[in-house]
Amino acid sequence: MNVTWGSLDEADLPALRSLAGACLGVDGGLPILAEEGLLRARLLGGDTLAARDPDGRLVAAAGVRVGPDGATTSGFVHPDHRGRGLGRELIRWAVERSAGAPLTVAAETCAADAERLYARHGLRETFAELVMRHPLDKPPVVPEPEGVTILPVTHASSRDLFAAYAGSFADRPGFPDPSQDEWLEELEGDDEWRRDLSLVALASDGEPVGFVNVLGAWIDQVGVVPAWRGRGLGAHLVSRVLQALAAERAPEAWLSVNTNNPAGDLYARLGFEQRGKRARFTSAG
Repeated sequence: MNVTWGSLDEADLPALRSLAGACLGVDGGLPILAEEGLLRARLLGGDTLAARDPDGRLVAAAGVRVGPDGATTSGFVHPDHRGRGLGRELIRWAVERSAGAPLTVAAETCAADAERLYARHGLRETFAELVMRHPLDKPPVVPEPEGVTILPVTHASSRDLFAAYAGSFADRPGFPDPSQDEWLEELEGDDEWRRDLSLVALASDGEPVGFVNVLGAWIDQVGVVPAWRGRGLGAHLVSRVLQALAAERAPEAWLSVNTNNPAGDLYARLGFEQRGKRARFTSAG
């Protein structure tokens, strides 16, 4: 098939949404990828490349941003037009635009053939999460562990919420160790944060031992401090969120979990279904 190569601009956002939606429908991945805000951030604002069929329909697109620490690219090929060298051209172009700097592919939807393409160009996977969806037709009921009190964030202190977060994740490699003010400022700045559905778990002595944060219908973070793991607290927190979302007649709930995190098995037992993967692939430069 002959294509015409050109660039992208704001007027292409509806076509980009359609292209991203087609890729998500086949490959799965981060559902908000098809929203204008993320598409604009990923594909517009830097160098752009677009392939259009003889009727002018957008069938492949990519964007590259170059910064002081390297270059980042994202791109799509419509599922009906794969296997024709379009992906190779997008990657070749991105490598050229990176001008020898380290290149990272930010893939919020990730097909197996794309992964093989990245590998052939010397890009290795440096981060990967499974994207999981719960249909909410049968939200699970998990008993509350003994010895805890569960409070919605609207009735809990900010100090306890942050302490639950830090206590849950401080033992993980690469923990960013933000200050309480930094972490809360980022959370409070998100318009999607559901304080009413987000929860904090307190032990009988008042010590924070677990939490869950909810952004819209997305379970953003779940954590349990080491001493309380294995008691079903994390499963209970997630089940309470799912029941609350179902009571609001939300059609589905979402979360993502690192591919090497055993919590993925827990989420599957709670009824979450895998809906693709998001990942980062990076060159040495």
